[in-house]
This record gives sequence, C-alpha cells and structure tokens, in this order.
Amino acid sequence: MIAVIKYGAGNVRSVLSALSRLGYEGTLTDDKSIIESADKVIFPGVGEASSAMTALRNKGLVDVIRRLKVPFLGICLGMQLMCSHSEEGDTDCIGVIPSGVLRFPEGRGFKVPHMGWNTIESSKGLLYKNVPDESYMYFVHSYYVPISEYSSAITEYDGIKFSASLEKDNFMLTQFHPEKSGDMGELVLKAFLEV
Repeated sequence: MIAVIKYGAGNVRSVLSALSRLGYEGTLTDDKSIIESADKVIFPGVGEASSAMTALRNKGLVDVIRRLKVPFLGICLGMQLMCSHSEEGDTDCIGVIPSGVLRFPEGRGFKVPHMGWNTIESSKGLLYKNVPDESYMYFVHSYYVPISEYSSAITEYDGIKFSASLEKDNFMLTQFHPEKSGDMGELVLKAFLEV
C-alpha cells in the first residue's frame, strides 16, 4: 500500500493521478497507523513551510515521518520540510537532512519563484537508474536546498547551483515535481515504486 500524506499542502491530486497512470493506487491519509503500516510513503507538497509544519505537528505526524523505514518520496515542499530549518517563516522542520533551506535572492535578473523546466546533472541514486543526466524536470519554488553530501542530483537557476534531489537512507526527495515532469518524471516515479 502506498500512503500519500495528507496535511493540507497542495498537489495531491496530480500525484495520485500520476500513480494511477503507472498502474498503482495511492491512499491519501493523515492516519498515523496507515502511514506506519504502508509499504511506501509519498510526501507531496505545494505551500508554505511554517503552516505546513504546524499542520504536521497538530496531526502528530512529525515523529511518525522521522521513524519511517520504508521507501519514502518527498516532493518539492515535501523535500524542504525534511531538512533541519527553512528561511521561509524561520521554520524548524523535520530534520532528517541536516541542511538549511534558503530563499533565492531577489534582484539578480531572474524571477522568483523559479518556475519551469531545468536540466538535472550529477544524478545518482535509486531514482535515476533509467534517467539520463541532462534530463529536463519541472520546478516551481522560491526556496532551495544547497548542495551537500546528500545531493543525488543538481540543477542551476540564476547562477545558483542547488540540490535538485536528496537521498539519505530510505528517504528520496525531489525539489522538482516528477508527477509533472513528463516521461522523465514518470521514470523517476517508476524507479521509486519499484524500490
């Protein structure tokens, strides 16, 4: 069973539709026992860090997420919330990845949020077994995670190189939206679903 965490952050419908296209069914839930017993967990997210963390705390899901040992896919805000801290709302996050989340600086000639298609490079790890380097993925975000030992793919916007994805233990996290990234994004999702 694939649990898709429900916590008030958007984009769950497109994730559920992408799963369905690949022949899988996701269960949208905020029930701790269902999440804890799932075979795989997806943590989607479009929204704002501090209100999302408040919702997760109110639902008692922060420690549940930290303790998970099954394959876990965090998407966009779902990736950022797995870090230690976000500049968005000066928010303490879940802390699986020991990194801060930074805001793109204004006034450098590029628009914030970063929205559109970018190539990924230096891709490694479980999500990219069938995805070639320089594949295009779809991004929508105003905050980014710097490159670290946990970076499993890198991209660049406005002269800033940052983590397009992260991987630590069972946690696989993408800043881009695989469910909106066409054929290459489907390959990323398929790789996760086959772990």
